Amino acid sequence: MTLPALQSLSPQRLLQASVVVALVTIVLKTGAWYITDSVGLLADAMESFVNLASAIFGLVMVTIAQRPADADHPYGHHKAEYFSSGFEGLLIVGAALAIIWAAGHRIFDPQPLQQVGWGLALSVVSSALNGLLAWVMFGVAAKSRSIALEADARHLVTDVWTSAGVVIGIAAVALTGWLWLDALVAIGVALNILREGVHLMWRSSQGLMDEAVEPEVLAEIHKTLAGFEHATIRFDHLSTRRSGQRRFVDLHMHMPGSWSLGRAAALRTSVEQALMSAVPGLRATIQLLPSDVEAHFDDERDLI
Repeated sequence: MTLPALQSLSPQRLLQASVVVALVTIVLKTGAWYITDSVGLLADAMESFVNLASAIFGLVMVTIAQRPADADHPYGHHKAEYFSSGFEGLLIVGAALAIIWAAGHRIFDPQPLQQVGWGLALSVVSSALNGLLAWVMFGVAAKSRSIALEADARHLVTDVWTSAGVVIGIAAVALTGWLWLDALVAIGVALNILREGVHLMWRSSQGLMDEAVEPEVLAEIHKTLAGFEHATIRFDHLSTRRSGQRRFVDLHMHMPGSWSLGRAAALRTSVEQALMSAVPGLRATIQLLPSDVEAHFDDERDLI
């Protein structure tokens, strides 16, 4: 399959590919650990199991997120992707702690490595597979705004850096004979993936708390509204939020009170269509108000 064809795949297809690649890398890295008895390669193999679990869970959540809105979920199921990102972060943190625990024992009881050349070769091949898949995933995640796909891609990149660190560490052990370097590299790898896991969990929590849209998206919204502003038309009380692949904006549009309802509704439709064309996946909700009427949010007068 050509690169353009890969980049045209849906998030679901890429996560299915991630499951397959995770299975392949588990076989390769477990084999590398088995023939070398390197705790660094064991850490690398453990992260591949996390890759597999994350890819499966991400695939389930992306599938749920694509479901249309229904009576119980009138705004859709898009936030399901944040559960995927948070779950992946939690798995990464767990794997990092397990690696630190395993490597800590080896610092005080280092073991000689066996068949280092074959072990490194298997690790490099698996890293190349992960790196290629992550590169494709980042491109598709940017287009589809899939946080689950982006989370899986970031994890794969972390896996690549993990493998690179392990390879360097094992090569250093082979050259210097310092067996404790193997465990030290494993701990360094664990700290790196621990940082990535915490970052994913933080991003997931922000999405679940209705974080505002990205600055570039907000700028596009303001630019679109500016094209409709007039001496008799203005916009205020604009608020935004993002939910998985979807974006939402709520605002007030003020116009002359003498306008007919049909004329006001027609203009609102034009503004909504312009906003949704400027920002794909955006849902715009516009409340119509006469020019001389103001809304007072968080004001005691609104409670009377």
